Amino acid sequence: MSVHKAISQHVNKQNKRITEFLALDQQREFYIDEAISNCIKGNPFSADKINEVTSRINILSKQGIVPARKLVTLQMIEDYANKIK
Repeated sequence: MSVHKAISQHVNKQNKRITEFLALDQQREFYIDEAISNCIKGNPFSADKINEVTSRINILSKQGIVPARKLVTLQMIEDYANKIK
């Protein structure tokens, strides 16, 4: 029975990490879309919010099971905005 309990705890921890990752990744995508939209409109934009969430994702990824994400530069945002114009 203790093996079953240990496996259940392990799976629950993994599920928690995955759920947290999905929420953070969705938030990151929102900030990316916001920055791209501002860039296309000629409004000021920043990668600060994106990279704050990315850092949290990367800390979480060190615990296993979820992937890391790259930090985003202003140049990356500008390049992508120009590509989709």
